[in-house]
Amino acid sequence: MRKTKAKKRPLLPDPKFNDQLVTRFVNNLMLDGKKSIAFKIFYDALDIVETKKGETEKTALEIWKDALTNVMPHVEVRSRRVGGANFQIPMPIRADRKISMAMKWLIKYSKARNDKSMALKLANEVVAASREEGAAFKKKSDTHKMAEANKAFSHFKF
Repeated sequence: MRKTKAKKRPLLPDPKFNDQLVTRFVNNLMLDGKKSIAFKIFYDALDIVETKKGETEKTALEIWKDALTNVMPHVEVRSRRVGGANFQIPMPIRADRKISMAMKWLIKYSKARNDKSMALKLANEVVAASREEGAAFKKKSDTHKMAEANKAFSHFKF
């Protein structure tokens, strides 16, 4: 590679919770540069989570962070060509990639839900993921199952 590696730009923390992770999630949620709308969707979703949380003493932000950690994968399979055959090789995932994959899966499977608004869809997916159920959590478990099934090829690591 000829060029130097791009510098990581620092993210500003969000206005309500003063958390950079929230800003990162909202940036993934945002469409067409409409950041204020993305923030509104996220905060409305957390308000809905607050009403749905039941008798747990956790805040909505803690439930969202639990959902994010439950959806984070630890291994993934990468394709590698060895001797004319393609093998799916399980590889550990970097910390920042774990977070971004979890965020993207939460958003993707929230959009696929059948609810009225995006805030409600996101809230329901967050509540489901915090209970270790839902489509985003299933994606994580499928990824782990795939890695476990291909553990025999782990000696081909690059």
